Amino acid sequence: MEGYLSAPTARKGYNNKQSVRSIAASLNPDIGKISMNDLKRIWLILLLLLTGLPGSVALAADDDGAWAPTPPRLSYLDGEVSYWRPGADEWVRARPNLALAEGDAFYTGNAANLEVQFGSRSFVRADENSQLSLVAQDEHAIQFKLAGGRASFDMRRMTVGDTVEVSTPYAVFSIEHPGYYRVEVGGGDTHFITRRGGEATVTTADGRSLSIYPSEDIVVSAGDPVRVATYAAPPPDDWDRWNDERSDRIGESISSRYLSPDVYGSEELDHSGHWRVVPTYGAVWIPYGVSAGWVPYSTGYWVWDPYYEWTWVDDAPWGWAPFHYGRWVYIDGFWAWAPGPVVRRPLYSPALVAFMVRDHDVSVRLSVGLPGLWWVALGWGEPVLPWWGLPYRRGHPDWGGWGGPRIVNNVVIKQTTVINVGDIHFHNASLPHAILTLPADKFGRERVRATAENRYRYTDFAPVRGELPVKPSRASLVGGAPKGIAPPRDMLARPVVSPRMPRERAQPWQDTLPRARIQVGPEPRYVIPPARRTEDRQPLPRPPFGADTGPERTPPPEPPRYGEVRKPVTPPAVTPREQASVRGQTKAREQAAPPPQAPAILREQSTGRSQPVTREPGNARREAPAARPAPPPAPAPPAGRPSAPSAPIPRVRTEGAPQRSEVRQDKKERALPGQPANQTYRGRDRENRDARQRTGE
Repeated sequence: MEGYLSAPTARKGYNNKQSVRSIAASLNPDIGKISMNDLKRIWLILLLLLTGLPGSVALAADDDGAWAPTPPRLSYLDGEVSYWRPGADEWVRARPNLALAEGDAFYTGNAANLEVQFGSRSFVRADENSQLSLVAQDEHAIQFKLAGGRASFDMRRMTVGDTVEVSTPYAVFSIEHPGYYRVEVGGGDTHFITRRGGEATVTTADGRSLSIYPSEDIVVSAGDPVRVATYAAPPPDDWDRWNDERSDRIGESISSRYLSPDVYGSEELDHSGHWRVVPTYGAVWIPYGVSAGWVPYSTGYWVWDPYYEWTWVDDAPWGWAPFHYGRWVYIDGFWAWAPGPVVRRPLYSPALVAFMVRDHDVSVRLSVGLPGLWWVALGWGEPVLPWWGLPYRRGHPDWGGWGGPRIVNNVVIKQTTVINVGDIHFHNASLPHAILTLPADKFGRERVRATAENRYRYTDFAPVRGELPVKPSRASLVGGAPKGIAPPRDMLARPVVSPRMPRERAQPWQDTLPRARIQVGPEPRYVIPPARRTEDRQPLPRPPFGADTGPERTPPPEPPRYGEVRKPVTPPAVTPREQASVRGQTKAREQAAPPPQAPAILREQSTGRSQPVTREPGNARREAPAARPAPPPAPAPPAGRPSAPSAPIPRVRTEGAPQRSEVRQDKKERALPGQPANQTYRGRDRENRDARQRTGE
């Protein structure tokens, strides 16, 4: 409420006034008599002054109220997908788990598509020959640009007050409600289709704003002024069904039991590792299919982010959540990711590592050239020393987003404990091959596999405080990625309608020679959409009904009854005579056949793990399951009606298989630590057991 201070703010102001009075009283006896409380306050002030000395800091608060973005994640790609980051020399090949920054642009080649996650249940997916960009990201709004092609925005959950904006050549669409939205940009028309209860607002290039209702197809055509018409949404096609299946799969993730909904990538953990329960750390996740000498933060690359600066991008398909949240622990010869207790508001970090240098002489080596940089994964409860963000937070121990105990040098500490940053020793650094290194001239500039440090003792290193001593270059924007395909020039030359000006960020490097500027689009046309609030009573006018009408859409079929769904899985009735005959044949075959040989499975045990699934190659195609009955064929619309861009044959993708080079070949399978975590209640099988008893099995 305006005019009132919050409780923490009020207490802070009260303490400051009391401290000033106590100091004044100590300097001038006439002001008042000094009490024991005054002496305690003076001692507290002196302690705070001491903690401000170099190398000594008090524990920072978990959350100081400052908003920090959670970057959208490139969660899936199939085919040749390229991206460009402002300041880079050229378009390069995109790789999964890339953290997007403002200005990043993507282009999907022939027979390619991609998926970007920008919320707990919010995704945008672009089809082939599409150019999609992230324009801006604020606390309650995110803006994308579609210059050409087709994209779908599938948002199962949205916070009240948040807005998703989609800029196109002739209009900008503002989305404030959950739903499914499909955008198609052709040569002269833009189609915006709403499904699943979606509602939105369209603002044209000439400043008109109109309301979009559920199950509508809004057609925006070029002209002076721009023409806008509304039709009924066409029946869902294979592209829509593929989008639904992707979102449904993510909603059924088992790993979401152990993570906050705001942590992306939980579904990737289901197929790449085991959840175990250990007494010390609770639920931990152990990856399988990694090489024998694998350690966290060893297979990937460092890239420069304009906000978070040096950011880790891991090669593994599951390499998002374990490298931006939680901590890594070493248990019985296995590296395990420990997310810690579930917190209400997890905070993204570009990497949860401790950067280190040798001999405590960072300032000297900066002037002569740093020979190398070392890093190690943070252990259970250890703080991160931020190298990004506001200056007052850099280099100060921070536990933001961590719900477990706070640990420094293997000791649990309190929030008021004073820490000498230079004396921090990280637990994982004492483990074999856990400290990784790269030459400073290759860090973030080339795709180089990090090597384990075995020349020095871990006690020879000191943590880096604040900004890292390695400066970025233009090559650091893409981390050494190979060259990719660029969008067609006519697609890049299309201006779009935008509700805001793009932010300009200063580059940390200077060009000594003039350079050619990479074109990613002309200057956009800016419009100001009307403010839409939930308490608004007067809705905006709707677009007029389209005059060039086609056939009337038939309603979808009625959903089946539960009994019809169960019927195919009900076993057929078997007479006692047939049952005895089948049992006799089965027993005879078991006696004649030799005992089966159990296949060798990597890191397998009988209690919790299923056999690895054989995956198809990344370029293989599989048929989409018939999730819904296909609608009846509709006659062709009249020639005068604007039509959506022709949709190619749907491509339902299979997930790419994780890289499993140098797989551990143990002579004897080792048991995983702890107990299985994802066991089901045995009573769930009661229905099937009762059915078997009724049939006499």
